[in-house]
Amino acid sequence: MMKNSVDVMFGGLTFWMFGYGLGFGDEPGSNPFCGWGDFFVHANSSELGWIYSKFFFQSSFATTATTIVSGSMAERTRLDAYIVFSMLNTFIFCIPAHWTWAPGGWLYELGVIDIAGAGPVHLVGGLTGLVATLMLKPRHGRFSSDKSKRPPMGSPTNAILGMFMLWWGWLGFNCGSTFGISGLKWKLAARSAVTTALSSVAGGIVGIMTSYIFKNRRFDVVYTINGILGSLVGITASCALAKPWEAMVIGVCASLITNGVCALLDKLKIDDPVGCVGTHAASGMFSLLASGLLTEKDELADALQLQRVRTGLVYSGQFYQLGIQAVAVVSICAWTIIMSYIFLKLIQVTVGLRVTLEEEIIGSDIVEHAVGGVHYDKETRMIVQDIANHEEPDIIRHHDQQTTFSRRRQSHTYGRRMSCQSESCNDSIYFHLPELPVVKEEESKSIMKTLLKNIASRCIKSKKHVLFNHEIHNTLSTSKEQGDISVVQPEFLLPSLPFCKENEELEREKTTTYV
Repeated sequence: MMKNSVDVMFGGLTFWMFGYGLGFGDEPGSNPFCGWGDFFVHANSSELGWIYSKFFFQSSFATTATTIVSGSMAERTRLDAYIVFSMLNTFIFCIPAHWTWAPGGWLYELGVIDIAGAGPVHLVGGLTGLVATLMLKPRHGRFSSDKSKRPPMGSPTNAILGMFMLWWGWLGFNCGSTFGISGLKWKLAARSAVTTALSSVAGGIVGIMTSYIFKNRRFDVVYTINGILGSLVGITASCALAKPWEAMVIGVCASLITNGVCALLDKLKIDDPVGCVGTHAASGMFSLLASGLLTEKDELADALQLQRVRTGLVYSGQFYQLGIQAVAVVSICAWTIIMSYIFLKLIQVTVGLRVTLEEEIIGSDIVEHAVGGVHYDKETRMIVQDIANHEEPDIIRHHDQQTTFSRRRQSHTYGRRMSCQSESCNDSIYFHLPELPVVKEEESKSIMKTLLKNIASRCIKSKKHVLFNHEIHNTLSTSKEQGDISVVQPEFLLPSLPFCKENEELEREKTTTYV
């Protein structure tokens, strides 16, 4: 999320400085390859409305092309290196944007169809993400031979929430690409809304059904999200020209392509954490090519200054428009791969691109941002607590830790929640104390001690599994060495888990437990 903020801040700065000028400048010196002029964007009153509205809209496209890349670089990229990259990636975006959208751009003059950024935004972002993830290599433990040790999905709830935000925002992308509502543009905006919605509907249905078929009748969250987002990318190039049934066909194909490419990358052990290569690069290519297959020129095309557009292969039987779209795909791919590799390699050699293994295991939330009240001291290589109190931090972990192991502690109203992520325990353990009457502080220890002794003695008498230890230690134990891991944990009320068989016996006998 911080990287997305960086994209808007630093990417927006460089787009104002030189991105808009190289993309859409029309002063002497402009040519089919790049624009010239309007650097450090400023306009007089006569042309202020057009220049500023265009700058604002295109800056969102420029920063989005960089935001796509952040997904492929997630969880192992240094933030300072990413800031430098977000400034440089503006240059990678603005040149294809000039080719495609600026009058005088060579693809524009050929009659390429790309209304809302399938090429300059999605294809550029997805391919840059592919180059980045290949240079970074997979995250630690991502493709472990033991599948049980592979990290699970972080937060399906947040992923679905993000999908809804993108789903809604795509209407602004596609409908807003008409650059106005005057004349016939309001009709194009309305058609863009319908085709965008229907394409995503078809893509989402195919995504969830693909999951049902290939995931043993499970409705996988990732398949559904990728199906919806891939279909949204697929309709981007022709959103204002496509018919509703064409939009649904495009959505179905884009959904299959997206999930197929994501599965292929997993097989090839290419670590793309959020599937941006399949969603944006693969579906972006298909979106451009689909415009050359299904497009039928009508009277509304002139409102978008698409006078050079030809009818697609399906309607005319001619390959001209499909050929133009294929040339756009090849040229944008070549430009993006070469330039992104050069910029990322320079950053890797100078600043350094990937965090150390130690910092990756601890996590960028702590190393870069000190989330949770603790921060990582890079000089001493230790985690330091910012606020001095008598509570242990949420994550206590030694800096030389070799395996993914942590103990977390969180206070609750009725007790404590402790969970451990290790080979021996994968489930959370809840143990609660019954509510007690309000007593004085000096009496609370004796009451608690008596209560627990009674519970223990009753369990012994009935030959049931002992849930709590007999002895109570009121102080935290010193660090216990577990291999290379130093763990601080309280010895107060440590539960011993019953086995499944004993647990079933307790349930059958309707015995109340606090585990």
